[in-house]
Amino acid sequence: MSLEITNVNKSFGRFPALNDVSLLAEDGEFLALLGPSGSGKTTLLRIIAGLEIADGGAVRFGDEDLLAKPVRQRGIGFVFQHYALFKHMTSAQNIAFGMQSKARKLRPSKAEIKAKVAELLALVQLDDLGERYPAQLSGGQRQRVALARALAIEPKILLLDEPFGALDAKVRRGLRRWLRELHERTGLTTIFVTHDQEEALELADRVAVLKDGKVEQIGTPEELYHEPASAFVFDFLGDSFQFPCVVRDGKAVIAGVDVTILGAATPADGPSTAYARPDAFVVGPADGPGFGARIRDVLLAGPDARIDCVLDDDGAIEVRVPHAVAQKLAPRNRISLIPREVRVWAET
Repeated sequence: MSLEITNVNKSFGRFPALNDVSLLAEDGEFLALLGPSGSGKTTLLRIIAGLEIADGGAVRFGDEDLLAKPVRQRGIGFVFQHYALFKHMTSAQNIAFGMQSKARKLRPSKAEIKAKVAELLALVQLDDLGERYPAQLSGGQRQRVALARALAIEPKILLLDEPFGALDAKVRRGLRRWLRELHERTGLTTIFVTHDQEEALELADRVAVLKDGKVEQIGTPEELYHEPASAFVFDFLGDSFQFPCVVRDGKAVIAGVDVTILGAATPADGPSTAYARPDAFVVGPADGPGFGARIRDVLLAGPDARIDCVLDDDGAIEVRVPHAVAQKLAPRNRISLIPREVRVWAET
């Protein structure tokens, strides 16, 4: 069954947190909600869970009207950023809590609960840590216990609110791979909130980018990265640089050079702004076409080399180039820079 969100609105006082938001998460899909702080991602998640009340709109899971159901009857597992584990309970007791809290006629037997806890501890790869308390676990282990607790109630939908936000980068990367594998095994419809672009693009089947309480674009990670619908999406999904340009005959004229404009729609002729990725630049000699620049540093670590430059107009820019190009350069060298390709959107 799909999760369908239709024209949902929510305001806090005069602040509109969500403005006519509509989304569809297909059965078994991993959908990421991506956006900056204040874009409405967590508010939308809490409305689905029943922790906030929408001012208008509908949220349906198959034939069920979720907004008409109390929290306990929505069949939703929720994982918070800061784990929200009971400190006085062991890992096993935390996982069992939701099952033990069910109404008597729906509550599994003690034997069934024990078996389910063991199954979930194995699923989250914590078989031997069921008797440990949260304080005796690492951050990554605590988050796995929180996920197991959310799965224990056999939810129809799994909601994850920045679950890796409190963890360091290395642990986050490991848990991202693990979570994707877990999703493949469980097949649950999953909504994942994050402000981390890399996290969303790596984990999700599709990504909804939110801005100021509205959906700016929704699509697969490839669609969003290669065909961004707006300057905001382009800028939010990776490092980018902006330059004034003049659109003329389907080209962007930048520093006197005609540059290819990517995208299906051709912007109207006239002054505009061009957007380029750091790896889209051609490095030329000091007297070459484009922007004049002086190299501050050449950074060779990583798959691409990075050239940190100061432009002649005092702007700073760091471009990515192949190592073969970077090895011919040194700090204080003068060079020219021009993007091979840019994106241009209609001025608003």
